[in-house]
Amino acid sequence: MPNQAPYALIFDMDGVLIDNTAYQARAFQLLFRDLGLTTNARRLLERQNGMPATKILETVFASDVPKKKLTTYADQREFLYRTIYWDKRKEVAGLTEFLKASRAAGFKIGLGTGSGLDTIGYIIDHLDIRQYFDVVITKDDVDKGKPHADTYVLTARELGVPPERCVVFEDALVGEQAAYKAGMRCIALSTSVKPDKFQAPLTVIKDFTDFTPKKVVELLEQHPNVPKPSKQMANRQYMQA
Repeated sequence: MPNQAPYALIFDMDGVLIDNTAYQARAFQLLFRDLGLTTNARRLLERQNGMPATKILETVFASDVPKKKLTTYADQREFLYRTIYWDKRKEVAGLTEFLKASRAAGFKIGLGTGSGLDTIGYIIDHLDIRQYFDVVITKDDVDKGKPHADTYVLTARELGVPPERCVVFEDALVGEQAAYKAGMRCIALSTSVKPDKFQAPLTVIKDFTDFTPKKVVELLEQHPNVPKPSKQMANRQYMQA
């Protein structure tokens, strides 16, 4: 590692640590069925995955829904998701080995997610990988979730690493935008959307198999500039269902 501020790796959770988007979509679809909605959950998540569930749900109703009711719906979706995903929980291939190698290489490591603490524990404690993260930032730690920059800005601040030396691992389009807004570069995982849907990641990987800390440094050195956020992807109409 260079003799200056360390690099930091910041991970989203859903679709990055675990390949669970299909199960998330199924839970939303079951909720929509109960509510009499015809929204296609998979297409919805392609645009909005990474945002807090209440924010995603805001976009599927024709009129405003009280925050308390949105929270109730989000809790219902979370119960459905945990029920159908309970026996399926496993890490994206190669994750633990990559985390171990990154710690050994001197990287700081953070988790920045739109999920709450209980959901995070449901995943990272089950996978026994909490010890690899120096910082864990949840939806409850920020005022604005993704695609706003707050999650990644706070994660970097808590890690003590400047944004330009951080790289974000994201599977979601809104998460990629959040990284650029935070002044960080991004490596995308193709677990949730097709590789050509992303704006300008350093690279797109399907999992962490054969991916190394050395490769991360090489990519950062080859692409020193942070892309500007896409105006199209940040447009509210793009975000709507």
